[in-house]
Amino acid sequence: MTALIRFFNEVGKLKFIKRMGWILGGVKESETESIADHSFRLALMSWYFADKKGLDVGKVIKMSLVHDLCTIYSGDLTPYDNLVTGDFKHDKAILAKWPRRAKEEKERMVREQREKEEVSFNKLLANLPEKFAQEIRGLWLDYESGETKEGRFLAQIDRVEKLMQATEYRANDKYLTEIDPFWIQLKELVDDPDLIHFIEAMDKDFYQTGQNESQATSTKTAH
Repeated sequence: MTALIRFFNEVGKLKFIKRMGWILGGVKESETESIADHSFRLALMSWYFADKKGLDVGKVIKMSLVHDLCTIYSGDLTPYDNLVTGDFKHDKAILAKWPRRAKEEKERMVREQREKEEVSFNKLLANLPEKFAQEIRGLWLDYESGETKEGRFLAQIDRVEKLMQATEYRANDKYLTEIDPFWIQLKELVDDPDLIHFIEAMDKDFYQTGQNESQATSTKTAH
């Protein structure tokens, strides 16, 4: 029981660990979502879309809840690590583009990240009931490798949730660089028809709302 108490205490830290990508993009730390915030909405989105696709809903929801547990110890890693300097004026141009790396460098970074996450999981799952620990590890590995259709589908929903957060921050002038990289990533990684339809609707709503607000501001200024 002590190991379970420690485990649930540790995962509670995700409520306070911020998503670094948003901070790099200019969002104030106090207004940046936590890892737990992201996982909560991802779980709800997973529930709806997995059910619509006839997938194993329980498995996808569980996977959404454990996919970022490793950040408790490994930290929230981003594609821009080793590229940004911490000087936002300098980094803004870097963050406005999806980072392209040589194949060898990309493979090295993936390998190093996986090693950090493995260490994190070993520490987090130590002494847990074996069945529980094995299920968590198996779900995480499935998400990372895309071994099953549920794992591959969750990876796509994860990208959609991230885009939704980006548009919300951008609409409220909190994310200070362009969100084009998120669209580029989606075009490369999302191919599910239901998710593509959702993205298109979200895109229309986001830009339509932005245009309406801009027009309202212009009208108010004119008067």
